[in-house]
Amino acid sequence: MAQSAVLRVSLYDKPKASGRWLRVGLIALAVLGLGLFLVLPLVAVFASALQAGFGPYFAAIIEPEAWAALRLSLTAAAIAVPLNLVFGLAAAWAVTRYEFRGKQLLVTLIDLPFAVSPVISGLIYVLLFGAQGWLGPWLAEHDWQVIFAVPGIVLATLFVTVPFVARELIPLMQAQGADEEEAARLLGAGGWQILWRITLPKIRWGLAYGVILSNARAMGEFGAVSVVSGHIRGLTNTLPLHVEILYNEYNSVAAFACASLLAILALFTLGLKELAAYKLRTSRAGDES
Repeated sequence: MAQSAVLRVSLYDKPKASGRWLRVGLIALAVLGLGLFLVLPLVAVFASALQAGFGPYFAAIIEPEAWAALRLSLTAAAIAVPLNLVFGLAAAWAVTRYEFRGKQLLVTLIDLPFAVSPVISGLIYVLLFGAQGWLGPWLAEHDWQVIFAVPGIVLATLFVTVPFVARELIPLMQAQGADEEEAARLLGAGGWQILWRITLPKIRWGLAYGVILSNARAMGEFGAVSVVSGHIRGLTNTLPLHVEILYNEYNSVAAFACASLLAILALFTLGLKELAAYKLRTSRAGDES
């Protein structure tokens, strides 16, 4: 009996011990990977930006072309993100609340920017709006310029950021269901009343999460914007394109200084994203309880 008891204890202890070591090993591997591929590159960016001191660092940031690139990045994001908010909310509402022909096609089209290379999306806009494109001659007749101008940059940014709001809202609204909205409709509430008083309060943190992700992608987009911008310094260069030009000119201090500015914006956006994610988890837990 004593031997069997010892055998049972050893059999139960071994899986627990192996599971504990597996957990520790996986955590250590994850921390090591994050340190090598995320933290270390960020530290290298800031170290390279400050290698000549704070004077050259701030001089590179306040340089007119850098400010013009930053303003253009913020302008493109300020236009694309609200449009994506409206589209994402409308698409999520349509997909989760109605049945219609082409519903699956709509969902597929929302995911299309995830599958298409940003460079290809930029080339598509060149094909449509370029001087030799399908609409190019008509645009030239009316003195409208899309490619190598701000409208092309906004369109390219809009394309690559389309999925984020909708893809965050669709599963959230499916999980919440439409019981409260249907009850409000039976009580005589109109569509706008249901949207403002029931739907939006329930999805506000999921909506904020999608908007933050969309803004992060808009600020850092390179491939699609590079194709349609024309790389005109001070006019059509966004901040990522400005960093590339500085680096190609071997102006590494200025390049890394502007890159550090992008990193700061990314870290700030990450903090907002985590706040929105926390609020979203809290909201879901409150709904379940």
